[in-house]
Amino acid sequence: MNAGIHPATDIVTAHVDPFVLDRLPPRDEWPQITLDESLYRYPSRLNAAAVLLDGALERGWGPRPAMGLGDDMWTYAEMADCANRIAAVLVEDYGTVPGNRVLLRGSNAPWMVAAWFAVLKAGAVAVTTMPLLRTAELAKVVAKCEPSVSLCAEGLEAELRPATDRPVATWGLNGDLTAAVSAKSGSFVAVDTAATDAALLASTSGTTGEPKVAVHFHRDLLVIADAFESILQARSDDVFVGSPPLAFTFGLGGEVVFPMRAGACTWFCDEPGPAALAELIAKRRATVCFSSPTAYRAMVPLDPRPDLSSLRCGVSAGEWLPRTTFDLVERELGLRLIDGIGATELLHIFISASDDEIRPGSTGKPLPGWEAAIFDANGGAVPDGQPGLLAVRGPIGCRYLDDDRQTAYVRNGWNFTGDVYVRDADGYFWYQARADDMIISSGYNIAAPEVEEALLAHAAVAGAGVIGTPDPDRGAVVHAFIHLRDPSSATDALARELQDHVKASIAPYKYPRRVTFCAEPLPTTPTGKLQRRGLAALINE
Repeated sequence: MNAGIHPATDIVTAHVDPFVLDRLPPRDEWPQITLDESLYRYPSRLNAAAVLLDGALERGWGPRPAMGLGDDMWTYAEMADCANRIAAVLVEDYGTVPGNRVLLRGSNAPWMVAAWFAVLKAGAVAVTTMPLLRTAELAKVVAKCEPSVSLCAEGLEAELRPATDRPVATWGLNGDLTAAVSAKSGSFVAVDTAATDAALLASTSGTTGEPKVAVHFHRDLLVIADAFESILQARSDDVFVGSPPLAFTFGLGGEVVFPMRAGACTWFCDEPGPAALAELIAKRRATVCFSSPTAYRAMVPLDPRPDLSSLRCGVSAGEWLPRTTFDLVERELGLRLIDGIGATELLHIFISASDDEIRPGSTGKPLPGWEAAIFDANGGAVPDGQPGLLAVRGPIGCRYLDDDRQTAYVRNGWNFTGDVYVRDADGYFWYQARADDMIISSGYNIAAPEVEEALLAHAAVAGAGVIGTPDPDRGAVVHAFIHLRDPSSATDALARELQDHVKASIAPYKYPRRVTFCAEPLPTTPTGKLQRRGLAALINE
């Protein structure tokens, strides 16, 4: 397809449908993009699916295992064949043209990956959604992204159909997409997209409020793999597993892009939860795992605990990794977790450390090609050792789809992640809290994660979550929600013991003045991280 130039953005594009290009922020609202060609050198025309999938076949990786679920493992050749057939269905049966959006709805599975690759090969833009979303939530995504067609796992279409007036095709035993795919030849030439053509729209908040949707280019998908390679050092014989849904870019990178960039394979978990993930690691002798700190911590007390000795690399992101969790996992599992901070707006991890570079409790240093700095609320530089707002810039930047919140995230060319950090004199970054998780009590700033870490260090505590709750005298007070290893041991005396424990561990003014014991584990997101927004609802239960 001949290249065109979009007049408003000056982007060279293969997109026939300019929907995404028309809704990008003005160029003066973009962050500074610094693509160091000594690190990241890509042609001006590339299709990420062709690079990852067709490139694998060109390297002779066709017979290698690629993606598996249950007892069913697809080779790279089988993945390419299915993706090509789905792409042909999109173009020939549904009239998909480059730039159209295609919504994907399904659990982590080889079919889901094949559908994602097919969308990219067709030059369309993937809008991947979580299977847990309901009609009202899906309707917001549909209204924002306006997909021309949706591809959905059989059994999940009931919530989707009322949310869209466009076609919905299903894969599965009796799916109409499955039948249509069987009639195609398996030959499809990927659209010659520009490196800066949109490949995916990633929703940052699809469950509450108006979703923010980040636009990411074909080139960006290769950047995240090549940037994190300095940390991961992936091998072709690696076996990847993970807990995040593919609708989360943490999962998309760790379970699809990174392994396929290296010629490795992924086994998907067919049940939710840390116990099922641990069983999968043991059964498939997984070597690389992507999950949350909460999930790693939950694997330790499993009885019996599956054999996790095959893991050489555990990547932890999605929420802060407390030092107590790092130490526990190292002591009990022999695994030094790789911490990392990423953001949907920036597609994946941009600060991390591995091996001897790990400083427990620190997130790490910026990945190659990335810069990070600490600013105050007015945009002034904050000296090392002092807390402030984390800002980053590098080869990928935030570009929201048709959203005036762009100027809140991007300021003076920097991406402000909404996290409070401290940088030390050696250039390591230390997490303090989400900016909106800082509790102001009697004029003191108290970081909720710091209190949680102190509580987690107590032997009786299995899980802890902290928020600020209103108080007429102090404005707000620290309120701890605690799930005990033995829920029947919850007493007022234990609450006082835990308060004293926090006072002895960190500054006494930070102790939780209110303690709520929870009989059930604390609420978590689909990626397994603590859901603080759900804690307040537990007060009166």
